[in-house]
Amino acid sequence: MQKGKINVQTENIFPIIKKFLYSDHEIFLRELISNAVDATQKLKTLASTGHFKDELGDLTIQVAVDKKKGTLSITDRGIGMTTEEVDKYINQIAFSSAEEFVKKFKTKTEAEKNAIIGHFGLGFYSSFMVSDKVEVITKTYKKGGPTKPVKWVCDGSPNYSLEETVKEDRGTEIVLHISDEEKEFLEDHKIRELLNKYCRFLPVPIQFGMKKEQVKVEGEKDKDGNDKYTEVEKPDIINNTNPLWKQKPAGLKDEDYKTFYRELYPMNFEEPLFHIHLNVDYPFNLTGILYFPKVKSNLEVQRDKIQLYSNQVFVTDSVEGIVPDFLTLLHGLLDSPDIPLNVSRSFLQSDRRVKQISNHIMKKVADKLEGLFKDNREEFEKKWDDIKVFIEYGIISEDKFYERAKKFCLLKNMENKYFTLDEYKDKIKGTQKDKDKKLVYLYTSNKDEQHSYIQSAIEKGYDVLLMDGVLDNHFVNQLEQKFENTSFVRVDADTIDNLIKKDDAEFPSKLDDKQKETIKPVFEKVVEKPKFTVMFNNLSESDMPVIITQPEFMRRMKDMSAMGGGGGMMGMGNLPDSYNLVVNTNHKLVNDILKEEDDGKREEMAKQLTNLAMLSQNLLKGQALTDFIKSSVDMIGK
Repeated sequence: MQKGKINVQTENIFPIIKKFLYSDHEIFLRELISNAVDATQKLKTLASTGHFKDELGDLTIQVAVDKKKGTLSITDRGIGMTTEEVDKYINQIAFSSAEEFVKKFKTKTEAEKNAIIGHFGLGFYSSFMVSDKVEVITKTYKKGGPTKPVKWVCDGSPNYSLEETVKEDRGTEIVLHISDEEKEFLEDHKIRELLNKYCRFLPVPIQFGMKKEQVKVEGEKDKDGNDKYTEVEKPDIINNTNPLWKQKPAGLKDEDYKTFYRELYPMNFEEPLFHIHLNVDYPFNLTGILYFPKVKSNLEVQRDKIQLYSNQVFVTDSVEGIVPDFLTLLHGLLDSPDIPLNVSRSFLQSDRRVKQISNHIMKKVADKLEGLFKDNREEFEKKWDDIKVFIEYGIISEDKFYERAKKFCLLKNMENKYFTLDEYKDKIKGTQKDKDKKLVYLYTSNKDEQHSYIQSAIEKGYDVLLMDGVLDNHFVNQLEQKFENTSFVRVDADTIDNLIKKDDAEFPSKLDDKQKETIKPVFEKVVEKPKFTVMFNNLSESDMPVIITQPEFMRRMKDMSAMGGGGGMMGMGNLPDSYNLVVNTNHKLVNDILKEEDDGKREEMAKQLTNLAMLSQNLLKGQALTDFIKSSVDMIGK
C-alpha cells in the first residue's frame, strides 16, 4: 500500500472546497457523472480510431444509493486509470491546482472567485462537499504492464492511501461516504431529482435502480379476449442520450419539436407558436432549440424557461447575460461548450465569445420572425397578439433588434386591421397632422372605458390604435424617440380638437371671460383638489357638457412609475392621479347653470354633470356612486 501526503501546503484546502468550491452542494453529482461520461466518451473515441480493440459492451453509468452503509456510488465502464494516473491526476495535478486556487481565491472579490472556479480541474473534489470519506476504485482499459486495479481513499484531510485491489471490470467506481449533515443525498427521490435536473440529456445511458413496466405478452389473451400484459422489471434509464437539438433539422418534423417541448415542460399545456433550431460550429459552437410561447401579461412568470447546457450537461436556467434580456421570454435550451460552466454573471456579460453568441441568437430570432412575416403574413397576424409583448420588449431594449423588427412589427387599429410601422404612417399622414405639421398617433389603452373618446375621434375621420398591452406605455415612448416630428396621445388625454389641433378647429365660445370666471368656482367646489383642474373648451353644442381628460405626459409618467420604469427611476415614486375637468362653453346645460340664480341648485346641476363625466371614466365609486344613483332617481321623480 502506498501512503502519502497530498502535495499541498495549505492545510485548510478542504474547508475551502467544502464552503466555496460551488455555491450549491448538489452540483457534486453533476461533476462526478460528467467525469464518468468523459471517461466513457474517451473509450468510444479510442475504439473508433482502432486504439481499443476489445468489445465496448454495455457502457451504462450506474448510480446507486446504499442507505445502510451511508454511501452513494457512481460507476462507469470508461477508460479507467492506472496507479500512476491516479497519482498524477488526483494527487498531484488536482491538488497543486487546488493550492493555486486557494492563493488566488484569498485575494479575489466574490464575483472573481466564482469566475475562477472551473479552471483548476477541481470537479472531482466537489465530492468532499457532501462526504466524510471518498473512495476511488479504478481499473484501466490498457493491457499489460502495471495495469492492476487500484483503490484510492481520502478522508478529507491532506492524507490519502493508494493500494492494489480487486476489480473485474475496466472503468471507475467512486464511492462517497455521505456526511451526517448531508443525509438528504441518500434519499432516492433527491438523487432522482438531481439526475433529472442535470443529467437527463447526457450522451451516455445513466441507470438509477429499476422500474416496473407493463409488457404485452405476445400471442396471449385474457379471459375477455383482450391483450394480456405482465409486469416486468427493467433498468431505469433516466436520460435521453440523443436529444432533439443534437439531431439534424432536415430530418425532423413539427410534431417532433412539439413532442420535445412537452418533454422539456411536462406541466405546460399550451403548445408553442413556432421554434428555431440553432446549429453553429464557427466561429463558436452552439446548438439548441428555442420556442416562442404565448407571452402572458406577467413577464416575470415567463422567465427562467431557457436551459443552458454545456456538452449536454445542464448548467443553469438563469441565462441573463448570455442572451439579451428580452430573449429570456423564450422557452427551450442552448448548448455550447464555449460558455464556461462555473462563472459569474458579470464575467459572462464581459466575455467576448458570450457576446458573439448572444448577438447570433438575436439575429437568428429576427431572421425567423421576418421569414414568418414574409412567407405568410396572414398567419403571422393571427399570432401577433401572442408575440406582441416579446417583440415590443426587444424593440425597447435592443437597438439592433429594432433595426430588424421595424420590418415586421405591427400596429393594430380599432377595426382589427394590422399595419407595419411604415404602412400605418402612410395611412394617417394625410389626415392626422396638426397645424404644426406634427403627425399625431391616437391610441386607446382600454377600448371599453375610453369608448366615447374613441367614437369622437372616429367621427372626426381619425384612426385609433389599440395599445392595451403590458409594455405599450414604454413602447409608445420608444416609437416617439424613433419617429421624427411625431407624438402618440391617448384618446382621453384631451378633447379631440385639442389632440389634433387644426387652424379652424375651435368653435366660437358662447361664454365671455367674465361668465367663465363666474361659473368656474361652481365646478371647482364639486371636484376634489388638486386631483382635478377645471378648464374651459369651446366645443360643439352636440359634444358632452363636461368631459374628463387625463393629460398624456403626467398619466404616462404615472403608468411608467407604477411599472418601475421611467417615472420610478426619476425618483417620482407613486405619482398622484391628475385629471382635467373640461367644461364645454357651448353646451346648453352649462349655460343653464350660469342662468340659475339659486346657488344650491347651481351646485347640484354642476355636481350631476361632473358625476356623469366621472361615471364615463369609471371614476365614480363607493359612496359617491351611491349618492349619484340616489340623486338621479330623485331627479327623474321630480
